[in-house]
Amino acid sequence: MKQIPGGVTAPKGFRAWGVHCGVKSKKADKKDLALILSDQECAAAAVYTMNRVKAAPLYVTMEHLEDGTAWGVAANSGNANACCPMSHEYAEEMARLAARATGRAPADFVVASTGVIGQTLNIAAIRAGMPAAAGLTAGPEGSDAAARAIMTTDTVKKELALACSIGGRTVTLGAIAKGSGMIHPNMGTMLCFVTTDCAITREMLSEALREVVPRTFNRVTVDGDTSTNDMCAVLANGMAGNPLIEWKDDGYTVFLKALRQLCQELARAIAGDGEGASRLITCAVREARSEESAERLAKAVVGSPLVKAAMFGADANWGRVLCAMGYSKAPFRPEYVDISFSSAVGAVAVCRGGMGLDFDEEAARSILSQDEVVIDVHLHEGEHEATCWGCDLTYEYVKINGDYRT
Repeated sequence: MKQIPGGVTAPKGFRAWGVHCGVKSKKADKKDLALILSDQECAAAAVYTMNRVKAAPLYVTMEHLEDGTAWGVAANSGNANACCPMSHEYAEEMARLAARATGRAPADFVVASTGVIGQTLNIAAIRAGMPAAAGLTAGPEGSDAAARAIMTTDTVKKELALACSIGGRTVTLGAIAKGSGMIHPNMGTMLCFVTTDCAITREMLSEALREVVPRTFNRVTVDGDTSTNDMCAVLANGMAGNPLIEWKDDGYTVFLKALRQLCQELARAIAGDGEGASRLITCAVREARSEESAERLAKAVVGSPLVKAAMFGADANWGRVLCAMGYSKAPFRPEYVDISFSSAVGAVAVCRGGMGLDFDEEAARSILSQDEVVIDVHLHEGEHEATCWGCDLTYEYVKINGDYRT
C-alpha cells in the first residue's frame, strides 16, 4: 500500500475538473462546481446522512444508484439545495446538465450539494458553468480543481490516492472530500467521492463501503450536528484489470484495507480541519468489553464541549474525559480506568484506576499545545478497542457560525 498523487484522477479512466460559476459568491477565485467522469460504466455505491431531514440531491442520487451503476459525479458548493423551493427539480436538472455536457444520461450521475440550507439553488449559474466543468482532465490538476470546488468553510483541500496490488495488478483508489463544520458521527456535512479502477461487483463494493464508513467517517465529530447533505459515494470502473472481486476473497481483503486507510486519513483530515480548530484530538479507548462500547466512549470524549475547550486551552483536565465517558451510556468500571495525554513531544499519565496522578503541569501544557493530541484510555476490561477523532473548540468556531448564512 503506498500513497500516490492524483486524487480522484489517479485511478485509470477517471477525469475531473472544477470551476467557478457563481452559485453563491461572485469571487472568481472560489471554485464551486465539480464534475467527475469515468471512461467506462462503474459499479457504484453510496451511504447517506442519518439525519431525518435529507437534501434533495441525496434522494436523486438514491434513485440513480438503484441499479448499482454510475458514470460520474456532479457536485456544487455554496448552496445545500435543501429545504427550499424547486430543490428536487434542480437536483434533477444538475444531472441533466452534466449529462448534456458529457454525452451521458442523467441517471448516470451522482448529484451532491453543500452549503447554506433553505435558500433556492442558483441553477442558472450551474447551467452556465457546466460546459466549462466538462472540460475534463485526467491529470492531477483535475482532481485538485474538483477538490477545491466542493470546499465551503474548509481551510485546506482534502484529497488522497493509494495504490495496492490485487491479483498481480496495480489497483488504485483516489478520493476528494470536504467537511469542516456540522460534522458528527453518522456522517456530518461532509461529501466524499471515491474513485477506483478495481474490478469489483456492485454488491461487494457496497459491502466494503458499509463496512468501512462506520469505522472511519462515523467516528468523527466536530460540533455534534449531523448535516442534511452528507454523502460518501464510490465508483469502480474495473480498468485495473484485476480478477473480478465477487466474494470476500483475498482480493476483497486487500481492497477493504485500502479503502479503510483512504477513508481513515480523510476522516482525520476532516476532524483536524474542523471550523476554527487549532488541533486534532484523537481518542483511543483500549481493553474494552466490546468494540461498540469502546466507540461510544471515544465518541463521547471527542464530542464533549468541555473536553474540546480544555484541549483548546492546553489544560490537562482529565476529569472532563472521565465525566464524558460516564454519560456515554457505555458499560465500564470507572475504578479501572487509566488516562494519559500524548503528542509528538511526549506523553503524560494523568489518571490511574479512576484517580488522579501527580504530573508536571508545564510538561502537560507543552504536550497539549501540539497540532495533534491523543487521549489514551485503558479500561482493563477486555480485548476490544476503537479510535475516534475530533477537534478543539475555539472562539473562531462561534465567529464562523454566528454569521454563516449572511
